[in-house]
Amino acid sequence: MASTSSGHLLDTVSSLFHAGVRDRTPDVEATFLAFRNALQAGDIRAARRDDNGQWVVNPRVKEGILLGFRIGRITDMDAGLPFSDRDTWPLQRPDTTARNIRIVPGGSSIRSGAHLEPGVTIMPPAYINVGAWVGEGTMVDSHALVGSCAQVGRRVHLSAAAQLGGVLEPIGMRPVIIEDDVLIGGGVGVYEGTLVRERAVLGAGVILTGSTPVYDLVRETIYRATAEQPLEIPAGAVVVAGSRPLIGSPWAQQLGLQLQCPIIVKYRDEKTDLRAALEGDLR
Repeated sequence: MASTSSGHLLDTVSSLFHAGVRDRTPDVEATFLAFRNALQAGDIRAARRDDNGQWVVNPRVKEGILLGFRIGRITDMDAGLPFSDRDTWPLQRPDTTARNIRIVPGGSSIRSGAHLEPGVTIMPPAYINVGAWVGEGTMVDSHALVGSCAQVGRRVHLSAAAQLGGVLEPIGMRPVIIEDDVLIGGGVGVYEGTLVRERAVLGAGVILTGSTPVYDLVRETIYRATAEQPLEIPAGAVVVAGSRPLIGSPWAQQLGLQLQCPIIVKYRDEKTDLRAALEGDLR
């Protein structure tokens, strides 16, 4: 849980946001910078897992991020290549040596307000946005995106071109959450607050959204998001990209049209774990 001081800071930032503050007075700027530093240090997070394994979202974090955009000014910047952005959310330069973080050259960017645990490896080009939390020993591969406020656990592998959607608006929406030891294949997209439980495997090309049904062949059940709960992939599930026929339209049936659908074909076993272990030597 957030400390008392962090809770007070979040309450103050939330009050400024709801008051519609736009003037960048010294007090407002000092409060925002304290919030940004705490977010980047990992002292506050957009979502935390409680003692019962349930993820609790803190909407005040997103309010603080939006406050930063509101009071920021478009400024010309330079990080090897010229760019312009809100000066409240510049790129960060993490202390890579002290925390054993590898950022391989080639155009990756980490926005301020994102938190990286020790041992993270980032292959180029990748992008980690504000409010994201990336756990120890995680690999963010080439062309991968960790969207705003996405929560990524420890020892996760985000393969090339994997996309974790970001959430800034509306305020009440959940961030994408990936728990520990998850393998995410190439070109996978995880969006709209989807929760992927620990040790799950998402095969190449799988797309998960708030409206995606997931078919579990092992347990013979269908997982869907509800108004109260996000789409949740069970722990250890191995999900592959499949298809199902369109049965509501005779014309679609005549043409043999099908819809993409994720299918759980098995649950993770020793062979799957061995394959995961082989790439650990590259980190």
